[in-house]
Amino acid sequence: MPRDGAAADGEIPLAMQKIKVLCVDDSALIRGLMTQIINEHEDMEVVAVAPDPLVARDLIKRHNPDVLTLDVEMPRMDGLDFLERLMRLRPMPVVMVSSLTRSGSEVTLRALELGAVDFVAKPEMGIRGGMLDYSDVIAQKIRAAAASRPRRHQPDTPRAMLREPLVSSEKLVILGASTGGPEAIRAVLEPLPSNSPAILIAQHMPAGFTHSFAQRLNRLSRVAVKEAEDGERVLPGHTYIAPGDRHLKLARSGTNYVVALDPGAPVNRHKPSVDVLFHSAAEQAGRNAIGVLLTGMGKDGALGLRAMRDAGATTLAQDEATSLVFGMPREAIAAGGASEVLGLEEIAPRLMALAAASGRAQRV
Repeated sequence: MPRDGAAADGEIPLAMQKIKVLCVDDSALIRGLMTQIINEHEDMEVVAVAPDPLVARDLIKRHNPDVLTLDVEMPRMDGLDFLERLMRLRPMPVVMVSSLTRSGSEVTLRALELGAVDFVAKPEMGIRGGMLDYSDVIAQKIRAAAASRPRRHQPDTPRAMLREPLVSSEKLVILGASTGGPEAIRAVLEPLPSNSPAILIAQHMPAGFTHSFAQRLNRLSRVAVKEAEDGERVLPGHTYIAPGDRHLKLARSGTNYVVALDPGAPVNRHKPSVDVLFHSAAEQAGRNAIGVLLTGMGKDGALGLRAMRDAGATTLAQDEATSLVFGMPREAIAAGGASEVLGLEEIAPRLMALAAASGRAQRV
């Protein structure tokens, strides 16, 4: 659980009380590597390790850890089964660390759906060297998890579909998210009708996962959701997810909006970067765009959302109460980038209201 003085965007806590981590993995090698990696960072420590969930259950009661790292495939109880029970009975920040998260991205998405804050994939080869290379990434994810607001897992209930806009609109929705984003994005997309404005999304997620993420959202949504392809036309009723190894940009071909994918260097340590998408929308769409910044760690998207607002766009930021990690929305609000701050369940209705009120937007 968040501690007094913890930095909500995942930075080192102001109060130097260390983040207590419990590592659960059936591999003695991984338990040792995680202990080495975590203990190298002065703001966190491994208080215990467990080879399976049944041992972990007793250690949680004894040590009351701030963050749990959890494997998926373990003896005596599957990691996902344990996660589901944990988030129903004793919600706490969990980071999944499993070899299955790379080859089985559906498992990862299910873990996030059940309440895991984030995930780290074990390298497929060279586990020792690969895990040590992940040291800073693992530490960042543990900090974000410690600052998160885990909630008790509830069975899925379908969200009611919003009314379709009464008029045609050329508005575009430009959305960015990071930690906690997959489930927040789902909450925004599920209620939208099939004729919603086109949506472009940059979610911090590695290559190999965004295709499955798009497929999952497509099954759950009335809008058509797909992984974005370079050069394709941006159409109403469609949602385009940035591939995990490229930046997503809004571009033009004649009078049409099109997708542009950029394999360039990471921006704000991320590829795809929310700022890259937002800045392209500010340049190409101006007041025809609606910017949305959801939960996430760090500052990516803050300056881009301000650029969109300065270009005439309506810009929405998720509020602190409903953000799993408030870092990115808070930075955007502080930078003057958010024209409105809304709870997660308020965002989809607001998007439809803006689309309906805009009439036919003017090309800029």
